[in-house]
Amino acid sequence: MDTKIGALDVVPVSNGNVCCPPKTAVASCVQSSPVSFNSSEATLGRHLARRLVQIGVSDVFSVPGDFNLTLLDHLIAEPGLNLIGCCNELNAGYAADGYARSRGVGACVVTFTVGGLSVLNAIAGAYSENLPVVCIVGGPNSNDYGTNRILHHTIGLPDFSQELRCFQTVTCYQAVVNNLEDAHEQIDTAISTALKESKPVYISIGCNLSAIPHPTFSREPVPFSLPPKLSNRMGLEAAVEAAAEFLNKAVKPVMVGGPKLRVANACQAFVELADASGYALAVSPAGKGLVPEHHPHFIGTYWGAVSTAFCAEIVESADAYIFAGPIFNDYSSVGYSLLLKKEKALIVQPDRVVVGNGPTYGCIMMKDFLQALAKRLKKNTTAYENYHRIYVPDGHPLQCAPKEPLRVNVLFEHIQKLLSSDTAVIAETGDSWFNCQKLKLPQGCGYEFQMQYGSIGWSVGATLGYAQAATDKRVIACIGDGSFQVTAQDVSTMLRCGQNNIIFLINNGGYTIEVEIHDGPYNVIKNWNYTALVDAIHNGEGKCWTTKVFYEEELIEAIETAMGAKKDCLCFIEVMAHKDDTSKELLEWGSRVSAANSRPPNPQ
Repeated sequence: MDTKIGALDVVPVSNGNVCCPPKTAVASCVQSSPVSFNSSEATLGRHLARRLVQIGVSDVFSVPGDFNLTLLDHLIAEPGLNLIGCCNELNAGYAADGYARSRGVGACVVTFTVGGLSVLNAIAGAYSENLPVVCIVGGPNSNDYGTNRILHHTIGLPDFSQELRCFQTVTCYQAVVNNLEDAHEQIDTAISTALKESKPVYISIGCNLSAIPHPTFSREPVPFSLPPKLSNRMGLEAAVEAAAEFLNKAVKPVMVGGPKLRVANACQAFVELADASGYALAVSPAGKGLVPEHHPHFIGTYWGAVSTAFCAEIVESADAYIFAGPIFNDYSSVGYSLLLKKEKALIVQPDRVVVGNGPTYGCIMMKDFLQALAKRLKKNTTAYENYHRIYVPDGHPLQCAPKEPLRVNVLFEHIQKLLSSDTAVIAETGDSWFNCQKLKLPQGCGYEFQMQYGSIGWSVGATLGYAQAATDKRVIACIGDGSFQVTAQDVSTMLRCGQNNIIFLINNGGYTIEVEIHDGPYNVIKNWNYTALVDAIHNGEGKCWTTKVFYEEELIEAIETAMGAKKDCLCFIEVMAHKDDTSKELLEWGSRVSAANSRPPNPQ
């Protein structure tokens, strides 16, 4: 049996902001004097709107369709709820995903089937990243259920369950509301389940129900009171005892934070463990942004052969390692090539602990476990001291000669200088994954990318949603030209919302990440005049500034303008790059993933 962790089927699911974004603030007290509503306000639509506001959603991303129009009227009527119309359902879903990463929960509203199946891909991504997104669909008239009628926006069959069946595998709860008697219960159960499970939910509401008053909606809904998940105390004590014995006998233990720190709400507990133990502290690629990089024992990103300098050497030479909330998939393990041994690993998942080759302890919350373990570990700084001895400061890219074509590594050196506690980075699937991993995040700087699902085009909608939620940060998005072509339209929605994001569009003429995995003519795309496209979208409405840069001198001038005279504008900077200008990490990673993809079938 292969004992390399990178080859194990460790449960998938999830992703990574400096310290966990706050869990949705949900009040637990019962109001002493509930507010009563008149009949025009005591409707299903307004109840849903009030619930969304109550859990912290102030922006809902939508695409109108005839089945959801009345519902949209009632969402708009709710004070504190802003309806943001998107160009398509996919981007509305991506925006809800980005919003949830900052705010703790997001929501989108689409129409039946044609809208639902369009948003499905984004909801699947949110499921993989453990994000609570409330996906609301305007459904058929309640009178049409159980009849033999064929409706528009369907595949032409009298069965209306196709959309529901599709959502069952990518949401943790599904509610089909086609009568008022149990609508209150169905909506509340769906929303509370999203918050408890940190997964998307699906709510379909009959198009004729949103405007109808009902006694169950006549008062302000009692705020949710969600009981915390509790650890099995005996199991927790046994797990901590076994883990402490395992780690205290190690000579040079290390710890690595993963993406499930967010869903476990254990970021702070992980840092407290690092403080107490003195261990060298690394982060997995999908966990970047969840672990503070200004921590005195931080050694970088552990990503096997494409780790940041000197990090892999320290992690893989350790005689014990704590992995908190990891996902070992083919991408994060660089084609299953991690040089780790299971018997040396303490793997802490949100609700269980595995100590080496020994027993698994279930029903244990990660936060409880890390806090208890911090009190039992001996201080051991050996691994960090070894790192400190071998560490050589990062070099700098070769300086560009005047009018020399701009190189991508030079671009990211300048992006590094932009980062502060007032910024957040959104990294698109592709070479931006690897270039952004090398950015050093200042304290308070946000960072998001979608590694588990890896859907190209995600970043445009996610930038819209994240910026709408994190109004205190300026979002810097790094997007490749191939990805941008998938979802470009919603730059227009950013303009309508008055956002001042900085978008670096890296134009290298194709799907560079796919080229490094397996090249072919299908990886070359039609070149667009991207700045002209954004200018056309702008069309004189809103604040927008675009420029195209070929040389470092032009890049410096563009960044100065974006941070100065155009700081209140959406700034779109198209960076012209050579088609073969990639990070060295992508070259290494691509060849290893290619090898993993091309393994021959096992003998039967």
